[in-house]
Amino acid sequence: MNESSVTNKVAVCGDVVVQEVNKYVEIAKAWLFEKGIDFAINAAVALVILLVGWIAIKVISALVNRAMTKGGMKNTLLSDFVTSVVRKGCWAVLIVMVLSRLGINVGPIIAGLGVTGFILGFAFQESLGNLASGLMIAINEPFKVGDYVIVAGLDGAVLKVDMMATVLATADNKKVVIPNKSAWGSPITNFSALGRRRVDLKVGIAYSSDIGKAIQIALDALNKLPGVLQEPKADVSIASLDDSAVTLNVRPWANCSDYWGVYSGGYKAVKEAFDANGIAIPFPQMDVHLNQQ
Repeated sequence: MNESSVTNKVAVCGDVVVQEVNKYVEIAKAWLFEKGIDFAINAAVALVILLVGWIAIKVISALVNRAMTKGGMKNTLLSDFVTSVVRKGCWAVLIVMVLSRLGINVGPIIAGLGVTGFILGFAFQESLGNLASGLMIAINEPFKVGDYVIVAGLDGAVLKVDMMATVLATADNKKVVIPNKSAWGSPITNFSALGRRRVDLKVGIAYSSDIGKAIQIALDALNKLPGVLQEPKADVSIASLDDSAVTLNVRPWANCSDYWGVYSGGYKAVKEAFDANGIAIPFPQMDVHLNQQ
C-alpha cells in the first residue's frame, strides 16, 4: 500500500466523520429550534417546583411534629417516625411532579419501583420485621431511654431506641444491641416505669433470738436509712425456718434511682443494728447425736 492510497483513505474517513458530526449538529439545531424553548421553560418551572416543594416539605414536617407535640404525645420515637414518613412521602410526590414537568413518563418508573419493592420485601424480611416491631414499640412505649429493663432475656439501662433496634448498657458497662423483632417478641420487664421499687433482702437470725425484737430492730434501722421511702412502709416478716436460722424477708421501698444504694445499705444497716442489740446472725451448724451402745 503506497502513501497516496493511505492519504486518500484518511481523507475519506475524515469526510465521513465530518458528515456525521454535521448531521447531529443539524438535529440538535432542529430540536433547539422546535423544542428548546419549551424545554427551557419546563426546566425552569421544574426548578421552581423543586424549590417551592422543598420549602413546603420543611414546613409540613414542622407542622406535623408540632401537631403531635400539642396533642400531648411524649413518645419521641413515634413522633419522629411519623414525621419521617410524612417527609419521605412528600418528597416522593414532589419528585414525580418534577419528572412529569420535564416530560419524563413516570409510569414505567413507578411500575418498576413496585416490582423492585416486591423483590426487596422478600430479601429484607428480617429488617422489615424489625421495622414493624419498632413501630409497635413506638406506639406502645413499653420503655424509654434511661429505663432499667429486661428485654429478650438481657437486662440493662436503655441507651437508645430507634425503629430497628434497642440498645442497652449492662450493669458491667457492656453495650448490647437487640433487634426490635426480638425485643417486641419477648416478655419485657421495666423496673423504672412505675417510679419506685421494692428492695428484697433476706437476713437470717438465730433460733434463740427474739423474733419480734429482731423485726422491730430491722424496721427501725431501715427507717433511718437514706433513700428508704416512708410510703409504702417497709416490711419485715418471717420468710422460712431453715436448717440453721430463721430467715426474715426485709423489704423496704425506694425510688428507682436509689435502688442499689438501699439494697447494699439495707444489709449494712440491719447487720450493724443486730450486732448492737445482741441479735445473732448464725453460721451454718449441725447437731450430731452419738448413740453409745
